[in-house]
Amino acid sequence: MTIENSESTDVPKIFDLYRIASDYMKSKNQVYWPEFPKKLIISEIEENRQWKLMINEQIACIWATALSDELIWGNDNKQPSVYIHRIATNPLFRGQNLVKKLIDWANEFGKNKDLKYIRMDTVGLNKGLITHYEKLGFEFLGTKEIENTNGLPEHYKDGEVCYFQKEII
Repeated sequence: MTIENSESTDVPKIFDLYRIASDYMKSKNQVYWPEFPKKLIISEIEENRQWKLMINEQIACIWATALSDELIWGNDNKQPSVYIHRIATNPLFRGQNLVKKLIDWANEFGKNKDLKYIRMDTVGLNKGLITHYEKLGFEFLGTKEIENTNGLPEHYKDGEVCYFQKEII
């Protein structure tokens, strides 16, 4: 298993994994991801903010990171944190605790950059996901509706946002 930056050649697979994740969310009657703009993913790749977890030369999981997230976190954005977005797991690798591996990686990433928190958010009150993140050591900070969603993906207009944070140790 290795974690590395995604490359431009990964874009089709990234979009495949996003579609699979979105279809799964729809099947569970949850708020689901829209099709993200290709330029967003390309930009994240160019900025070394799009990641992949590789197992046996296959992409097992993807996510994006940011070191600032004012549109979603508002004033709390001032605390030095790594923000994790759009985790999508390849169905061939589900059940292998990949999100835990990702969080362990994020903890090391944050320590190396002198950050205080790992932060995540999700749209809609997904109780199963809340429990899962809490089991991974995240504090569920509650929900709120984002008043100004300009500049955010469309699904942020579809419900309250759940906030999670975990102190980097």
